[in-house]
Amino acid sequence: MKAVILLSGGLDSSTILYQAKADGCECHAISFDYQQRHRRELQSALLVAQQAGVVEHQVVKFDLRQWGGSALTDDAIDLPQERSLAQMSEDIPVTYVPARNTIFLSFALAYAETIGGDRVYIGINALDYSGYPDCRPDYIQAMQQVFRLGTKQGRLGQAITIESPLINLKKTEIIQLGNKLGVPWELTCSCYAGGDKACGVCDSCRLRLAAFAELGIVDPVAYVK
Repeated sequence: MKAVILLSGGLDSSTILYQAKADGCECHAISFDYQQRHRRELQSALLVAQQAGVVEHQVVKFDLRQWGGSALTDDAIDLPQERSLAQMSEDIPVTYVPARNTIFLSFALAYAETIGGDRVYIGINALDYSGYPDCRPDYIQAMQQVFRLGTKQGRLGQAITIESPLINLKKTEIIQLGNKLGVPWELTCSCYAGGDKACGVCDSCRLRLAAFAELGIVDPVAYVK
């Protein structure tokens, strides 16, 4: 089986890369430089891909700062900090990047069909506190239809499947799965701020830190605070 893995270099995407390996897939990673605030994550994606021994690692470049609309692509929008888990769950946050996963999956689909792939792995999670609209089961179901109807493979009855193994897992469960799979947490980057060290106060850092703390495990990534 050939699989394309959406690899950001963060905790979730690194876990699905190792899950794809455990599933017996020939792994082809794809990452995106869309001029995001936290482009530092691409360094982690490169390191994790090398550690996992992927067949190929593509980095696709385009600029979503042309439109902004998110704290991750528009410096005029402040990055949320020091929010509680309850605050994070109140509504869709300003870190939502419009249509990002649809864009990512479209690139991954084209890549997968070109190489004769069978699967695309994406590390979305519906139980996270982010509440992103493109991280939910009904979204994946709809995109699976796109994969079937919008490709030659799909029309020939060999549709590329979307694998989202983390979608119904808690962050603690994702870490536990990653531990079993041997994910190198020290190489990953989840921070939205984009510094050399994780900020420790953005939503992504706080979710990650809370999950490691709940498990009684020390997060090996360096934090500013």
